[in-house]
Amino acid sequence: MATLTDARRLVVKIGSALLVDRDTGALRSDWLASLAQDVARIRARGTDVILVSSGSIALGRGVLGLGRGELPLEQSQAAAAVGQIQLARAYQDVLEPHGIVTAQVLVTLDDSTDRRRYLNSRATMETLLGLGVVPIVNENDTIATDEIRYGDNDRLAAQVAVTVGADQLVLLSDVDGLYTANPQSDPTAEFIPNVPQINPAIMAMAGDAVSGLSKGGMKTKVMAARVATEAGCALCITLGSPANPLLALENGARVTWFAAQTTPQAARKRWIAAMKPRGTFTVDAGADAALHDGKSLLPAGVSTVSGTFDRGDPVAIVTTTGATLGLGLTNYSSVESAQIRGHRSAEVEALLGYKGRAALIHRDDMVLQDKGTP
Repeated sequence: MATLTDARRLVVKIGSALLVDRDTGALRSDWLASLAQDVARIRARGTDVILVSSGSIALGRGVLGLGRGELPLEQSQAAAAVGQIQLARAYQDVLEPHGIVTAQVLVTLDDSTDRRRYLNSRATMETLLGLGVVPIVNENDTIATDEIRYGDNDRLAAQVAVTVGADQLVLLSDVDGLYTANPQSDPTAEFIPNVPQINPAIMAMAGDAVSGLSKGGMKTKVMAARVATEAGCALCITLGSPANPLLALENGARVTWFAAQTTPQAARKRWIAAMKPRGTFTVDAGADAALHDGKSLLPAGVSTVSGTFDRGDPVAIVTTTGATLGLGLTNYSSVESAQIRGHRSAEVEALLGYKGRAALIHRDDMVLQDKGTP
């Protein structure tokens, strides 16, 4: 069973009902400050932390006096526009005293379904984490329509975990875990502490939303768990309302853990390996050796470029004899790749007119075969 202290990269999802008082529409500042204490403590032991936070619409509707009930799309987007400022400032205010820099990252469903935008999101998040920043991620409700919405932040949190290669995802909720039935309506419902694998019986146990502020119910949480665990990320559902909820989790609070079905690295490699290449990089012997030594593919090692492809597309890597070495997601289009092939990475900016990336294919975006095959 996973434990929070083992996390290398942790995503924490915070629901609206935890952040915003249901009666007043005001931010629960003391609770948020306690969460910031938890985040600071976890980061101090070397764990990357990403927060996926609801609350912009709930905060904005309070500021605008829109009251309860379902809002028309235009009012929801207006509330989000106002609330996003409030939400970002709130996180900055509670994390800054701990010496933590925050960044607001607003996304839509398109950012994960479009490969180029997905890679851009991944690169941005990796850069922020590398700089010691805590990203605060939310759906861009100011522009999102039904066609490009995640619809709930449980699903968004799972996709963020997949994007950044997180090994653990915590859903802080208004329920303390998964039960065999809805415990609010069925007194015989039994708590389930561990789910080794999500099957139809587990899916059937999921109930509906019970909060007046949050949109996600247990069904969305279990669906998020399926996405996360299949990508190598263990997921847990726990009660988020007490102060210092992550500390409470570490100290034995009730929780349901869904076991990861693989590792994030293996899941990503499997995803890449299933793609059909749209072009080919032919590499020299030096690049061949470097790749099998765990290095990225640099422009200097590529002798020819064939095919028509864009940044983020899968490209086959072959030797000069035609043996296939592997497959990877390219950082450059076919036109750009042809311009920089055979050149050192330091020359890329002069050749393309912008700084670009050092590698044609980063080692994390590459799958190699054990041996080259014709």
